[in-house]
Amino acid sequence: MLLGRLYVLFVVEIATRRVWLLGVTAHPNGLWVTQCARNLLMDLGDRTSRLRYLIRDRDSKFATTFDAVFTAEAIQIMRTPVRAPRANAIAERWIGSLRRELLDRILIVNRRQLERVLAVYVDHYNTHRPHRSLGQTPPDGRSPVPAPISDLVVRRQRLGGLINEYTYPQVA
Repeated sequence: MLLGRLYVLFVVEIATRRVWLLGVTAHPNGLWVTQCARNLLMDLGDRTSRLRYLIRDRDSKFATTFDAVFTAEAIQIMRTPVRAPRANAIAERWIGSLRRELLDRILIVNRRQLERVLAVYVDHYNTHRPHRSLGQTPPDGRSPVPAPISDLVVRRQRLGGLINEYTYPQVA
């Protein structure tokens, strides 16, 4: 499908601000969302025990089978109130950052391109982008810029220069 509407399913861990991209589709439904939830829990493995709550909106695509995947792992489902974007502010903030920093600056023509672009952005967001609430460190906990050994700074361009990551060169 060329230049059609695409839907993205993602999860943000509130404590660490880490984002997981679960899937992209043109036709979301309950079965697709449920399968994405199963895939997330398989990817998390033993880390699933850290999760206690899932905050989600009231979209009809979140079928009872979606909730059952999480409740089977003893994760409590909390639905946001109707028309209350502040109830899920961290997810709303991520959507805003994604739009401002990336999607407003690039033309997405198909699902495959969106998946590639989002994968790069999510990697950047989780490993390099500083977060004020985390003391200017990225969600993976490592400092995005190691201690300087020299005055030389190396810029790594991603997505054709839409995203720039800066580091100091490593000395062997």
